[in-house]
Amino acid sequence: MNQSIQTIKVGPLKESELGEADRIVRLAFGTFFGLANPLECMGDRHFMTPRWRSSNVKVIAARERDRLVGSNVVTRWGSFGFFGPLTVQPEYWGRGVGQRLMEATMTTFDRWGVRHTGLYTFAQSAKHVGLYQKFGYWPRYLTGVMTLAPDGARTEYAKAPMLLSALKKSERESAIEACGRLTHRIDKGLDLGGEIRSVLAQRTGDVVLTYTRKALDAFAVCLHGAGSEGGEKTCYVKFGAARGGAGAAERFDRLLEACEAFASSRGATVEAGVNMAREDAYRCLRSRGYRVDKQGVAMQRPHLEGFNRADAFVIDDWR
Repeated sequence: MNQSIQTIKVGPLKESELGEADRIVRLAFGTFFGLANPLECMGDRHFMTPRWRSSNVKVIAARERDRLVGSNVVTRWGSFGFFGPLTVQPEYWGRGVGQRLMEATMTTFDRWGVRHTGLYTFAQSAKHVGLYQKFGYWPRYLTGVMTLAPDGARTEYAKAPMLLSALKKSERESAIEACGRLTHRIDKGLDLGGEIRSVLAQRTGDVVLTYTRKALDAFAVCLHGAGSEGGEKTCYVKFGAARGGAGAAERFDRLLEACEAFASSRGATVEAGVNMAREDAYRCLRSRGYRVDKQGVAMQRPHLEGFNRADAFVIDDWR
């Protein structure tokens, strides 16, 4: 082990370090993208604080002595886990900080007992892909992060979406359980319950629900507002899924319509990621006018399709 790696210690990120962790995230991505002012990267969107406060998330810090030099956010959705953003202070690039963070990340996944994990990274970066391959991750299909500015004329007459926050407390828990049953049918053990409860508790967004009679057809975790992962201008669909089987495409289309109505009511643009292995879901987004704003590659461990497959009508991007 080289001397640089030996001086790096890892442990849980402290609440008092959230501001610095957020600064490093913006600086690292802004520097990688070549922005004139790297700290302007991500605008008013916040990825660190709401995730740190979520019960289904662990944030790992890397320090040299007492100085924070990097972090990684590790998220659990039932039997599935993903990580990111993994970021390092630019002056520490190439000094083994990312490797130390990855070692601690794999320990976290092992402790959780998840059976499938993934990440989103820059497809054009051999350095990033190579680091994650060292830990057993393999690149598969591209994931497109797609955007749409809802058409006011189209959403004006759309039915107002049903929101989880508007339900009675007793009804909310039943709805969350129904969401878990829906995702379990898509991929065994996949469960957004922790994510959903954290969003409601922090008021960093809402969950859009669609039904046929009393049967849940689809749901989407939509993040929007001050201090959220979407910020004031974006409705970030962090996760969405429609019930599979006959009629799945129609159910997914109605979910997108509901997300667009939610975003339009708040004057926001919709942002939704979809892995291109989910061909029908991707084509559905394109048919509604969504365009790819950026794309990366999904890497998975083990090297299996998981819920990145053709019959899965799922929205997410693992950032």
